[in-house]
Amino acid sequence: MREFIRGQKLKLSEITDAQQLRIGISINTANAMVLDISCFAVDVNHQLSDDRYFIFYNQLQSPCGSLVSLGAVGGDQMQFAIDLARLPSFIHKLVFVVTVDGDGVMSQIKNGYLRLLSQEIEQARFRFIGSDFAQEKAIIVAEIYLKEVWRFSAVGQGFNGGLSQLLSHFGGQETPAESLQESQPIIEKKVTPSPVKMAKVASLEKQLNQQAPHLLEVAHTLAVVLEKNQLIHVIAKVALVLDASGSMFAAYRDGTVQATLERMVLTAAYLDDDGQLETWFYALKHQRFPDISVDNVSDYLSKHVNKISWGEIVKGLGGINNEPPVMQEVLDTYRKSDLPVLVIFITDGGICKTKPIKKVLIEASDYPIFWQFIGLAGSNYGVLQDLDNMTGRTVDNSGFFQVDDLKQITDEQLYERLLSKFPQWLKAAKAEGIV
Repeated sequence: MREFIRGQKLKLSEITDAQQLRIGISINTANAMVLDISCFAVDVNHQLSDDRYFIFYNQLQSPCGSLVSLGAVGGDQMQFAIDLARLPSFIHKLVFVVTVDGDGVMSQIKNGYLRLLSQEIEQARFRFIGSDFAQEKAIIVAEIYLKEVWRFSAVGQGFNGGLSQLLSHFGGQETPAESLQESQPIIEKKVTPSPVKMAKVASLEKQLNQQAPHLLEVAHTLAVVLEKNQLIHVIAKVALVLDASGSMFAAYRDGTVQATLERMVLTAAYLDDDGQLETWFYALKHQRFPDISVDNVSDYLSKHVNKISWGEIVKGLGGINNEPPVMQEVLDTYRKSDLPVLVIFITDGGICKTKPIKKVLIEASDYPIFWQFIGLAGSNYGVLQDLDNMTGRTVDNSGFFQVDDLKQITDEQLYERLLSKFPQWLKAAKAEGIV
């Protein structure tokens, strides 16, 4: 075990190779001081850009459980469970702090420690005493931070201010709650998933571990984006319409379509009540195919797609693109849906039937259907690039973004683009009585 002194820094890999860690903190006081122990997960600018990554007594877990407050465990007054692999990419530093709640200053403590554990074995410890401090109301005890690699720093720095001031220092916000004392900050936009949703997430993670472990981290990323966009409680049908015209052949052949299917099926696994991605392929003609799920996504394309013939990727559908007929069928399928419907429509472009496409979207604006168009490795997207300026709709019921190369964007960026407009439509559709 390593003993750290104040100000000492070290690469985390020199302490442990584990990605799943525990941080334990305890402090002995000379009187009846009340102390709070918290963790701030901040971005590259040292700002709390997402309040849900402030872990304290009123918010015990971050999205996906990458940071969890465990309470008094293993002889420590507070332990935090950390999974570095599940942290979203915007988190660059974990800051562990102790603050005085009420009267008292940090020079009045007797002593304290922070220890780092992996696999329940203590790997490092940093000790401090009251004489290290003066009239401060808080201590920044230690940090785990990303600088090319993850590193550990025994900070031991006093801070003039309590928890509220630290929250402000890191760019967070607080609002008072009548049910709690004024000294207790409440994080705005706090999202607590329902037990049913959490059970579903746990079940999905177990399934992915067994059937598609390479998608587990992708699923964690998606869950973060769902929480960020306040979609964690939403139940919606998810449908996929996939371009199978001849110009898509390379995308099918090089694995781009397979990677896309895997990411879209996770969206259905989280949002859809049955976890099924209802699927259409289209070219000149169109056809509904069996639903895609986590169970069958790995070999779905090999069963339904002809990867040899450039002229006809899916047998019987032809080789040129024709969007309006499949859009009309999707509209007719879901116009009476009791749930909101997210239609993910993937095309490589060549969009030329502007008037028929507009006609379907205008009609669909009265029904619980949101169309998210994705331009995948193509060009000439026509009317799809001007959806924001389309008139005649009850609500704005569509969005579009283009991905030239799926490998050039992160999963977080993909899901942000996929889901950013859906909650805006939900709000507008509810206001109009559509959903």
